[in-house]
Amino acid sequence: MADPNWLLQAVRTIHEEVRRVVVASCEQSSQARLSEIAEDGDGDTIYAVDRISDSLLMKLFEEQIACREPIVLLAEGLPGGKITLPSGTRERDAVWRVLADPIDGTRGLMYQKRSAWILTGIAPNRGDDTTLADVELAVQTEIPLIKQHLSDALWACKGSGARGERFNRITGERMPLIPSPSSAGDLAHGFATIARFFSGGRDILAAIDDDIQFALLGAGLKGKAHCFEDQYLSTGGQLYELTMGHDRYLADFRPLLGPILLRRGWKTGLCCHPYDLCSELIAREAGVLVTDENGQQLRCPMNLDADVSWVGYANERIRALVEPVLQVAVRRHGLKQ
Repeated sequence: MADPNWLLQAVRTIHEEVRRVVVASCEQSSQARLSEIAEDGDGDTIYAVDRISDSLLMKLFEEQIACREPIVLLAEGLPGGKITLPSGTRERDAVWRVLADPIDGTRGLMYQKRSAWILTGIAPNRGDDTTLADVELAVQTEIPLIKQHLSDALWACKGSGARGERFNRITGERMPLIPSPSSAGDLAHGFATIARFFSGGRDILAAIDDDIQFALLGAGLKGKAHCFEDQYLSTGGQLYELTMGHDRYLADFRPLLGPILLRRGWKTGLCCHPYDLCSELIAREAGVLVTDENGQQLRCPMNLDADVSWVGYANERIRALVEPVLQVAVRRHGLKQ
């Protein structure tokens, strides 16, 4: 990316406006209103709170970026999930392919339980062949709870490391935030999580988690807890926790449950999609090791449909410790051959 500064500033401006509008709407609307179902089609359920940011997205990207360089914008809430900007631009003529999630963590935000995140990843436009591995600029910005006065933002340009800022929405003060993944070499007294947000296959995911814990930490002591988990219902939020040193590792294998659930007569539920991971460049630039289920770099297409499994390790020592045991456990419980 020859000159990322203007593009970075444009995306940060977009994120800050979305944050302002969504927080204001949360302050002015009831929980019941925000959690109303606005659309429930083939993809993820769209709630009323989602519509607030969806309506802003196209306008802001057109004003801040497409006026200078044409883009392909992909996001839920857009007509067909994809649009080229400025209007009338041919897709092949766009300079950038932009994958965005205006609210990642809708369910926690609409019930005012936990922060959500605005996510954006930008890659050179290679058409449908563009993958997450092509992302050269990523930004994620916290949408805080209405009782919360601080909001974090993280960003990265490929090859330049990760940076961040903590914003005080009461005073307007901005403080530098330094991403710093955990340097711990084991799981003891740290957070380590196998994602199991929704019903269907939780028994398998919990069994994998137990296998890893017992193999690496032993059976434990009566009355003691030697490792913890955090089921943060936001992939962007999970990446933030890894990036800021709060978690040792996270794994999301929901798509791998499909064949087992089919045999049980169940359907595969909501899985992680590429837009949930579009800011993972930030974690990698900070030093987090983000892989697919096979230990390879994520190369899923930049679209709205693919189901994606992923693992994030805080550092090389954690990966060397956990990955071999994790791979054995995943195979033992039938998620991989």
